[in-house]
Amino acid sequence: MPTYQYRGRNSQGQAVSSQLESANESAAADALLSRGIIPLELREVKTKQSFSMSLFQSKVSLEELQIFSRQMYSLTRSGIPILRAIAGLSETTHSDRMKQALDDISQQLTSGRPLSSAMNQHPEIFDSLFVSMIHVGENTGKLEDAFIQLSGYIEREQETRRRIKAAMRYPMFVLIAITIAMVILNIMVIPKFADMFSRFGAELPWATKILIGTSSLFVNFWPHMIVLLIGVVVGIRYWHHSAKGEKQWDLWKLHIPVIGSIIERSTLSRYCRSFSMMISAGVPMTQALSLVADAVDNAYMHDKIVGMRHGIESGESMLRVSNSSQLFTPLVLQMVAVGEETGQIDQLLNDAADFYEAEVDYDLKNLTAKLEPILIGFVAGIVLILALGIYLPMWDMLNVVKGG
Repeated sequence: MPTYQYRGRNSQGQAVSSQLESANESAAADALLSRGIIPLELREVKTKQSFSMSLFQSKVSLEELQIFSRQMYSLTRSGIPILRAIAGLSETTHSDRMKQALDDISQQLTSGRPLSSAMNQHPEIFDSLFVSMIHVGENTGKLEDAFIQLSGYIEREQETRRRIKAAMRYPMFVLIAITIAMVILNIMVIPKFADMFSRFGAELPWATKILIGTSSLFVNFWPHMIVLLIGVVVGIRYWHHSAKGEKQWDLWKLHIPVIGSIIERSTLSRYCRSFSMMISAGVPMTQALSLVADAVDNAYMHDKIVGMRHGIESGESMLRVSNSSQLFTPLVLQMVAVGEETGQIDQLLNDAADFYEAEVDYDLKNLTAKLEPILIGFVAGIVLILALGIYLPMWDMLNVVKGG
């Protein structure tokens, strides 16, 4: 769980400050008030990673995390103590980063810390959703259920990402091949034609001027182009890591032609699935929304979901805040309405996640067919300019030779 630094006054009016772990800011404030402390300042303490660790160690993949969750489920269900299970998995894992994290968790468990608090010290591996599910499992005595739910959730996330990568493989290959071909043409082929056309001395058509101009730019200014490219990449990364830039980019992603709707429905599927998992585990709705807002991995949708949480805190219904967010289709809103009336909102959210995943699966299967006309049109445009730029002057030269 996140750690919060607080400053406040106790029941005697004395100034106090310290840290505490809590699921979210609201829960941290409630915990302080229950202790008789009036919070004046409350902020989350971000865990800083070592630069050398992040640079030289590989990240823990979703597959490794899914295997870990599945193994922990089997071990806890068999009655093996948590400390022994963690130590055993540390010896069998092939990831250096996971091994170090499990060794550290094992030490913290030995010193008396709960598993969720120990995992919270490694946010690069265990996100807030994962830690909160483990915390709920510890408090309810159903830790094995938390692990099997997390295993299923991560497995579905893996499958969705795998399908998206498979669907984008062909378009990316075509674009990379076109880029390499254009660089070779501009550096090695077109300059030869440019020399021949300059000796010809006639007026060149517009397509030829474009080809010679771009080729001259590549040949004479390639160092400047590399520096400019690096500057643009660094600038975009800096902008993307700012709060405003991240939110704007995540909004643009949802409106990209053809693939924007797939990204949106995939993200909404993740929202419905994780929210359902939190509700079924017994997490309060407002706390679950805070955790799910981080799980969707989209700054624009994060703000929308946080707005939904504020609406529920002010007494509005789940259906009303879902409708106000303008994120969901009418069919999903009907599912939410029925779930709220019957008290089975977790099951209906699971059904909504299945609905979104089915749509994403269908669109991914047809993605290549949708992108092919766009790619063919793009390649045809490039070939047309190359053909006009090279062959038109040659025809003019042939006519001059015949006329001579």
